[in-house]
Amino acid sequence: MDIVKQQRKAQTFREMHLGPSILVLPNAYDALSARAFEAAGFKAIATPSAGIAFSLGYPDGEVIPRDEMLGAVRRIANCVDVPVSADMESGYARDAAGVADTVRAVIAAGAVGINLEDSKHDGSGNLYEIDEMIERIKAAKEAARSTGVDLVINARTDVFLRAIGEPETRLEHAVRRANAYRDAGADCLYVMGFLDRATIAALIPQIRGPVNILATPTTPPIRELQALGVARVTIGPAAALAALSLFQRIAKELLTSGTYTSFAEAASYEEANALMRR
Repeated sequence: MDIVKQQRKAQTFREMHLGPSILVLPNAYDALSARAFEAAGFKAIATPSAGIAFSLGYPDGEVIPRDEMLGAVRRIANCVDVPVSADMESGYARDAAGVADTVRAVIAAGAVGINLEDSKHDGSGNLYEIDEMIERIKAAKEAARSTGVDLVINARTDVFLRAIGEPETRLEHAVRRANAYRDAGADCLYVMGFLDRATIAALIPQIRGPVNILATPTTPPIRELQALGVARVTIGPAAALAALSLFQRIAKELLTSGTYTSFAEAASYEEANALMRR
């Protein structure tokens, strides 16, 4: 691992969050999807925890062992030249020291960014308290700096996703958490949920830092998100789920009509092989 080169990548990735254009960050769940996104022209790639977990035989939600998740991140980071940000859920750790260990492992795997969410994966449906999350972000930041790579931290709050509190309180709650995470050292703030235009427009001016929005079929187009002030847009497990839909269509066609039209326009073997040979 070339620490100097990795630090340069981290700095480049951080600068991508500062405009003037919105950072469109696709989520690749394996080496082939990562190479496809890079070859298409994307300047950075993120990983989706769900897409990787599904591809390796696990449900989402920190069920997959940390080392298996890191192995997938390493394969993705090793096969592309662009910066890679790893979705490590809640850090695969119950305390700040454990989060720090995960951060060091993420950097060792070759990534220069990380998602850290405030959901607890203990079956409670709760979020870490703000003070706990601040401690976790500070530990992540310090662990990264100790390696010589100033990892880009995308701190995610799941107030909307988990429907925490009464609906009318969620906007203020999410803003309060996002700003606290920013003050703790987070580089980007991710308010997770299926947010409409009005909610996004209300969030952006109140959050003191770059904001990440998840793209869904009902999300405003990228050009409109940029006009609203969104700094970064990701697609989460969408590519993995789209691939699953294609697998399902292929299976249905093979078992019913016995024809092959559902993969008639697939990429060629030669194209895929060339992507991985590069």
